[in-house]
Amino acid sequence: MTLHDAGIDDSDPARLWVYLVMELLGGTDLKKWLTEKQISSRHIAQIGYDLAEGLEYIHDHGVTHRDVKPANILIAPYSNSSRARAKLTDFGIAMTTGVEHYAKGVTTGTAAYLSPEQARGLPVGPATDVYALGLVLLQCFTREFAFPGTPTESAIARLRQDPAIPSWLSPDWQILLRAMTSAEPEARPLGGDLVDAFRRIVITETSRHRSADTHTTEHDEPARLQAVHRYHILDTPQDATFDRITALTARVMGTPVALISIVDHDRIWLKSHHGLDIDQIDREPGLCSSAIMNDEPWIIENARTDSRAHPNSLVDGEFGLQFYVGVPLRTRDGYNLGTLSVLDFQPRTVTDDEIHTMKDLAAVVINELELRNESRQALIDTLTQAITL
Repeated sequence: MTLHDAGIDDSDPARLWVYLVMELLGGTDLKKWLTEKQISSRHIAQIGYDLAEGLEYIHDHGVTHRDVKPANILIAPYSNSSRARAKLTDFGIAMTTGVEHYAKGVTTGTAAYLSPEQARGLPVGPATDVYALGLVLLQCFTREFAFPGTPTESAIARLRQDPAIPSWLSPDWQILLRAMTSAEPEARPLGGDLVDAFRRIVITETSRHRSADTHTTEHDEPARLQAVHRYHILDTPQDATFDRITALTARVMGTPVALISIVDHDRIWLKSHHGLDIDQIDREPGLCSSAIMNDEPWIIENARTDSRAHPNSLVDGEFGLQFYVGVPLRTRDGYNLGTLSVLDFQPRTVTDDEIHTMKDLAAVVINELELRNESRQALIDTLTQAITL
């Protein structure tokens, strides 16, 4: 939550009160949500992302919260957001770096969410909050405490074993939660690394959600293929207009490869291929076959660690693909023909501005295809009319 002010009330000389002035928010806390609502994996990812950003901020300013738990997480609606946002509250036992806030053998925090170092009464830091957040998110999935029992039993249990991570979670979630709840503080992801990890999971979960809702499903694949063929692009030679677009895309993105690809029933036709000297590949290993199942860009910043890229011969084989962004080429009537994509052989990150630029360039590709189709149809209509006359 936003801190607006802080001060000391000294109206009673015998008892000074330290106070904080915080923003006023509506909503309810996550503890109540867990008893009343089913929370999707996508929303859990968004909650994790919000809190990771909050933790990065306070940790960068030398503050450790020490009591991250569902009751201290407010799910607050915002008028300018399409979803509720998670806010970390109650900094009553927070500590600042460099100040002694613990005594040997004394544990501070809530038993169910203590880190191993807290349970031992040892010094704590940012990694302590990350551990607690990992337990909170794990509880969002399982609806159970990772270490149940009395406060003493719960505290001792985490000294003996790591929390159980359900096997039914996606590999992305298993890897992240296992890292966050590592017994060793130095093994836990911190700061920007944690935020980046949640950003990738949010993108993945959002893609899964949209692919479940989009019309571009296996059932609608025949209709999509009809849309592909009505543009008469599969049997055309390499095109200078599209080549300029891919060259520009590669320069803007700083990647060695940029492609305009059209996904047919059994293969991917590379209608423009800047940086590659191939015209087509089989559909199965091509990542744009997955990208067309979504309405938003499909982003893989590190194919070696991203479960969506495995198994894939382009990643695991000699080609060595490690970075991919594919923006769907979406027609006016809602069919994804293929993608405008960029590839790299080294992992890297992508910015929002770069994604917006790629979307604009993909729109140029579609606009060009639509204009050509309209011109072709106009010519056919003219010829038909002339023949009729």
